[in-house]
Amino acid sequence: MSTLRLLSAAALLTVAASAHASSFIATTDAIVGTLKATTDLTSDATNSIRDNKIVRAARDDAASFVASEGSIRGVKLESALDFIRQQAPQLQASDAQLAQAILTL
Repeated sequence: MSTLRLLSAAALLTVAASAHASSFIATTDAIVGTLKATTDLTSDATNSIRDNKIVRAARDDAASFVASEGSIRGVKLESALDFIRQQAPQLQASDAQLAQAILTL
């Protein structure tokens, strides 16, 4: 009787482990797929933003904005922020985050 219970317990653990592993794989695949789609969308938007003359011209204003913690807001930065928000309305970023992003382009 104890051998039967041991075999039953081993079989249940094997089934549970494989179900857990396949569930983990499916969840991981779903997350990776979503991140890839978001990255592709962001990458397309970023490429067009990165190559834009308005955004490139705003680098000095963005540096001043970041250095002054938002006190100095140049005209070129304002134009770039408007352009970015028009091109990528799905981005939910603050002015400071966008200014820092402009500096990294």
